[in-house]
Amino acid sequence: MKTLVIAEKPDMGRNIAAVIEPKAKNARTYIEGENYIITWAIGHLIGLAEPDAYDDKYKKWNIGDLPIIPDQFKLKPNPKTKDQLKVIAELAKRSDLLINACDAGREGQHIFCLIQQHLKLRQPVKRLWISDLTPETIRKGFEELKDGSEYENLSKAARARSEADWLIGMNGSRAFTTKHNVLLSVGRVQTPVLALVYDRQKEIDAFSSAKFYDVEAFFKQGDTEYKGLWQGERIQDEEKAKAIAAKVKGKDGVILSYEVKDTKEYPFKLYDLTLLQREANAKFGFSAKKTLDLAQALYEKHKVISYPRTTSNYVTEQNIPQMYKSLDQLRGTDYAKLAEQADKKFVHKNNKSVCNPAKVEDHHAILPTNKTARNLAPDEAKIYDLIVRRFLSHFYPPAEYKMHTVMTEVEKESFKTTVKQLLSEGWKIIYADQKKDAKKSRSKKGKEDEDDAQPEEEVTTPFHLDGKAGVRCVRSEAKEKETQPPKPYTEGTLLKAMESAGKQIEDEELRDAMKDSGLGTPATRAAIIERLKQVGYIVMKGKRIVITQKGKMAVEVIRGAGVDLLTSPEMTGQWERRLNEIAKGIASDETFMANVKKFATMIISKVKMQSRVAKESFEEKPGEETKPARSRKKTAKDGDGTASAAASAKPKAAKKAASQKTAEPKGDANEGSREATKPGASRSETRTVTGIAPCPRAGCQGTLIMGRRGYGCSRYKEGCTFVIWKDQFGVSLEPEDIASLAANGRTARSFHVTGDGRERQGALVLLDREKGLIGVEES
Repeated sequence: MKTLVIAEKPDMGRNIAAVIEPKAKNARTYIEGENYIITWAIGHLIGLAEPDAYDDKYKKWNIGDLPIIPDQFKLKPNPKTKDQLKVIAELAKRSDLLINACDAGREGQHIFCLIQQHLKLRQPVKRLWISDLTPETIRKGFEELKDGSEYENLSKAARARSEADWLIGMNGSRAFTTKHNVLLSVGRVQTPVLALVYDRQKEIDAFSSAKFYDVEAFFKQGDTEYKGLWQGERIQDEEKAKAIAAKVKGKDGVILSYEVKDTKEYPFKLYDLTLLQREANAKFGFSAKKTLDLAQALYEKHKVISYPRTTSNYVTEQNIPQMYKSLDQLRGTDYAKLAEQADKKFVHKNNKSVCNPAKVEDHHAILPTNKTARNLAPDEAKIYDLIVRRFLSHFYPPAEYKMHTVMTEVEKESFKTTVKQLLSEGWKIIYADQKKDAKKSRSKKGKEDEDDAQPEEEVTTPFHLDGKAGVRCVRSEAKEKETQPPKPYTEGTLLKAMESAGKQIEDEELRDAMKDSGLGTPATRAAIIERLKQVGYIVMKGKRIVITQKGKMAVEVIRGAGVDLLTSPEMTGQWERRLNEIAKGIASDETFMANVKKFATMIISKVKMQSRVAKESFEEKPGEETKPARSRKKTAKDGDGTASAAASAKPKAAKKAASQKTAEPKGDANEGSREATKPGASRSETRTVTGIAPCPRAGCQGTLIMGRRGYGCSRYKEGCTFVIWKDQFGVSLEPEDIASLAANGRTARSFHVTGDGRERQGALVLLDREKGLIGVEES
């Protein structure tokens, strides 16, 4: 009997075979040697079965059949790769030991476990856990094989993730699709990610820009000239700004304070996958999926980088000798000049910005291997270049600066200056040849990117002032500026938000701490974004992500059903944290799944009570096709293979189910919504909600919809004047507040409100059902 090695993909299998059985015979679907048979999956050979595998009635989508919660989940082979599954089954009969050589991560573990479970393989299992595919690493990995039982908790976490996604996706997608007669894809992870994009767009739409003025003054002392920015409350009066500029121009001044401080800048962290995707998006415009595919090719095909699907930006002490070997290898490549100047003394076990074992779990940061890169495609070379330069930067000293902070006073007006004087480039020399390209890129940025400019001026020439000597203001000017709205997400900035569960966290250490509670994993985030594109929820306008009308309405109907948790990045982030805890053996997969089943059941109960939204509400209005949001002047008058569930929900099946509607009458404006009809009501009494809630105006058959500045009636063209403005009493009203006002006459939540010259706490109440006037009911 021989040992059967099961790799995740053919390339990986061949790489392993070349090391452990170099003289083996290649039989196309497997490679057989004296002691080992090496074969492979082709990604996921097996998945969770569709609902109709449990009962034929599920072939038709019907909200009355929900929730679908299997006692035991059934497995179904992928019909496209079933032949390879048969190959593994036959080879297993000739083997007395299995080696799981799938990717060393949660999904790789899951792929192997599903094969093992479906084929009922009973042989003992060993685990190959490696971070790159160089011969040295493979050889060492086989010398240090782990017992398969050590990864049981990881298997539980992988299974829980898969089944949780199925439960939320299948039930949520079927419920909202059948209720609203529009194919709506719902997922445990994809829906909160969509909500991030939706909420950002709402912020942009609600933004009202305001003009303000900066006063800049240019001072001279001897041969030194510098610029200062006026200090004080933001100026909104142009005449005041011009008056200050005129007041100081040509006048003598004094230096109130002059502080000089030496500072150092250290290299940026080594790449994990998400950081690599973010930078490739910013620099090259690559999608997250494209960067992942390129990195995977560099890992599997070319074997020039380590395992890319990592969450870590650090290495362990054991990785440092390998880093030295990789550095030596680079000295014989196009990076020779940079590698020759690199010094190994900067990379050692006590350098916590590189070596931090506490922050390395399954895999270390992405590193170049000691294999020379040859014949890389142009885009592969770009990703490889990012990884190599980041790696090399850590073998260089820090960049050194003198920070000069000056406070200058002229005519009792104060100006602040910060000058960053470069003393030594250090690691930044790695990027010196890219500075010209970076300047060109910056010059092409739109006005909306101006607020990204660094507040300090960076100079390479010596800067010196005599703090006791006077200065003269040689010129000054008032510059008109405008407050800018939040920027639309790019794939790079959305990945950052997903990593921290939507929280805008700039502090790197705090963001590291949030990684366990992010949305999805580095391996699945690209697929989640792609899924949102595929189902028509978002489109790309250049680098910017723009939410479609369908995407907007999907979020609104989900929130309108009262299942806000399904759109909550923070809550879903906590679920992801729980999955990580299951993998570590400190949380129960059974408890997690019990809670997911309760949540799926709650979703169905809420959707069943919801009124149907008109199909037209999900469509782009003529002449208002989705456009990229732009920074522009406004006045107050302007107004989961994807981790997301529903990945296996079939659009064709949904469309077929929606088109059949055999139990529902057709042909009228109500579209036969049985759920929207009260028991005993005639069809003429039935009202279909086309937006947030029925219009409260007596006799009006319209519904409330959200506009740019307020919530108005859909029948405004017929003369309905009902409207509730979004921003009143110092608060911004949400759709759920409007729904509550329309239904109950008051908001469900209390606000800290302002108005009438005072502040107080209370709910908002609907005072006039004809016009939409609201007031405050103090608590």
